[in-house]
Amino acid sequence: MYTSYHKINEFDIAFFKSILAESSILIAENELLEFASDYTEDLVFLPDLVLKPQTVQQVSEILGYCNTHHISVTPRGAGTGLSGGSLPIHGGISLCMTLMDAILDLDVNNMMATVQPGIINEAFQQHIAAHGLFYPPDPASKGSCQLGGNVAHSGGGPRALKYGTTKDYILNLQIVLPEGTIMWTGANTLKNSTGYNLTQLMIGSEGTLAVVTAIVVKLIPLPKYDLSLMAGFSSAIDACACVSHIFLAGVSPSALEFMEVDALRLSILHTGSSYSPIAGAEAFLLIELNAHKHAELEDQAALVYEVLEQYNVIDVEVADTENQKGILWGLRRKIGEAVKLSSIYKEEDTVVPRHSLPILLQRVKEIGSRYYFSSICYGHAGDGNLHVNIMKGNMNDEDWDTKLIFGIREIFGVCKQLKGTISGEHGIGLVQKSYLDIVFDPIHFKLMRGIKRVFDPNNILNPSKIFDLE
Repeated sequence: MYTSYHKINEFDIAFFKSILAESSILIAENELLEFASDYTEDLVFLPDLVLKPQTVQQVSEILGYCNTHHISVTPRGAGTGLSGGSLPIHGGISLCMTLMDAILDLDVNNMMATVQPGIINEAFQQHIAAHGLFYPPDPASKGSCQLGGNVAHSGGGPRALKYGTTKDYILNLQIVLPEGTIMWTGANTLKNSTGYNLTQLMIGSEGTLAVVTAIVVKLIPLPKYDLSLMAGFSSAIDACACVSHIFLAGVSPSALEFMEVDALRLSILHTGSSYSPIAGAEAFLLIELNAHKHAELEDQAALVYEVLEQYNVIDVEVADTENQKGILWGLRRKIGEAVKLSSIYKEEDTVVPRHSLPILLQRVKEIGSRYYFSSICYGHAGDGNLHVNIMKGNMNDEDWDTKLIFGIREIFGVCKQLKGTISGEHGIGLVQKSYLDIVFDPIHFKLMRGIKRVFDPNNILNPSKIFDLE
């Protein structure tokens, strides 16, 4: 296996200029800096070159050349990832897919669409909503993240609770293999039991196996009615404990989010919002309900109220206008950004069966007290996905650099004990790979490394992500 890579020279650049417009090749250091980092902590890795293809044929020629000359290639979308998946840690080429952003086909009758990977999630949602259609996956960064990146990480978001994550809406993918072959992974059908499922293998592979150049997505009818409830609790444990009982009551919320009060306060400060949290509340559940009939919505809300009252809820605010809903969801979606700006931090994307969420939260706080770090927790409570933001605060540099990893390993160990895992939607990328041994045994690694070698024998495509090749 290649562990070192060819350094890009003038002859390589001349080749790329023969297939791409000059404006699609970035060489100047100030231009490269934009692609040297993403939303992951404060990591910076400068690429040698940024290429912005516009066609699948250009992607094919780029990869074929890089494979022959052993140049590392790191696919990149909007750079909103939180695991370092798009960081070019070996230099080489940052392959930016933002110019491939078209909706190639919208098949209303079959409720599916074919899109390029660079299209922004929210822009796509708005386009199909005008046709009465709905694409549910909605990461917090939906206003800037791209569908190609969502495929790379099997992105979720609040509505994954009711509707599933990206993997549940991908029917077929056009991909380019590392040596340049262009192929489709499946079929544009709702059912497919024909051989190994290469489509699903690509989803969540973080750009390590192939480059996605077109995506066929399944759509569903757009719900006509929705409302949001903001419930405040005197105890974070009470807030978490009532989550599973909402489902047991027969309600399927379209979203059910947990926020500690400190998370909400940071978001309010960051956004300059005039919103005032429910007095005395230490934690909140933001619950979204939707339906195709208004009567169904009212019935669901009544059942939710009954459950909340059993768990010492202080108050419940109802948001049924677009402005009210926009305020609440805007605050929820900005928490991650607000936390990042408030302190040096590490965000861990833990996930457990939702009934175990109170146990996980208790253990996180207990581990923090032993390792002297504070944490701000929030996330998708309905599917047990808790984002644990570990704050450096007053922790000294030595402990932060040398001891914190043991505390994080303990948190992930709790996830495994509770039959969960170490990432629900952010992926493994660079920053989580040293913890992967907590949930995978040697046979897992053997199989995954074998798959990587079959697809990418020269190890040029996003190397050193998820795991290292031996």
